[in-house]
Amino acid sequence: MKPQIGITEEHLKESISYLSSILANEMTLYIKLRKFHWNVSGESFMELHKLFESQYKQLEESIDEIAERVSKLGGNTIGTMEEFSGLTILLESPGKYPSQAEMLRELLEDHETVIFQLRNDIEVCTKKIGDAGTADFLTGLMENHETMAWVVRRYLS
Repeated sequence: MKPQIGITEEHLKESISYLSSILANEMTLYIKLRKFHWNVSGESFMELHKLFESQYKQLEESIDEIAERVSKLGGNTIGTMEEFSGLTILLESPGKYPSQAEMLRELLEDHETVIFQLRNDIEVCTKKIGDAGTADFLTGLMENHETMAWVVRRYLS
């Protein structure tokens, strides 16, 4: 049964499309944080190991909430690595194991890329689609990424 929530079917599909792209980014960043968590070494090993774990746990919650938002809007949630890879705007580095500083720089860049995309998506959801619920949801995600980026940025200062 399709949701009857004051948003046209076309606009619901647009919101679902934006959410699917955001989900792909969150999954890509989640996997990257896992890789860094498993492979970090050096003087600040334990501190960064815990930082990466904290951030991927935050993303685990966001990932589930995004998937549920898609379902609330009447969509099906993507769920394969191929689908995530096809929609993400984040870059991966297979076979590369960066230094601590490179890990942090890469994570900061990824968080800032996600923040930029979320700002644009919030604007579209608000002004074009008229989906205040998704815009509000995305604002919360953006604020979480702003906090995670701020923490990573402090390590690089």
